[in-house]
Amino acid sequence: MTVPQDKPELLEAIRGSYRKLAADLAGVPPQRSREATLEGHAQGTLMSVCDLVAYLIGWNELVLKWCDGKARGQAVAFPEAGYRWNELGRLAQKFYADHADASFDDLLRKLAAVHARIIALVEQQTDASLYGSAWYEKYTQGRMIQLNTSSPYANARARLRRCKKANHIA
Repeated sequence: MTVPQDKPELLEAIRGSYRKLAADLAGVPPQRSREATLEGHAQGTLMSVCDLVAYLIGWNELVLKWCDGKARGQAVAFPEAGYRWNELGRLAQKFYADHADASFDDLLRKLAAVHARIIALVEQQTDASLYGSAWYEKYTQGRMIQLNTSSPYANARARLRRCKKANHIA
């Protein structure tokens, strides 16, 4: 996957990777969605498909939180208050816990809704606001959005496809 360089490429990357992931998620039987059969985000752990979806919801919500905070001129904690970039496994565990009681169907609806909000956010931006200057450290806003939406979607899809194959889920 090439790194998007402008708004149309970013939108296509997000939409395209989400569309493929959603198709693969649709093939998971709900009764198997809580089986811890996928490699977890923390080394040596396993997670369920529901955990994987919760993780994606968590990151999408963080992107929205970052963008909202920056737009309001507020100080934004990256990646999240109380977490450092070298603690992403712990942050993943928080995302799993945040959605532990949600059904698979509810998680899929939440993911679709937060994905739609990401698309709306990007559509409201200009190429200049997305790619014209550094937004977080050396990264542009567009790059930070891509790194935390379409890239995790593609990674999740690869994990999911390996899991489905290993567990004989068509």
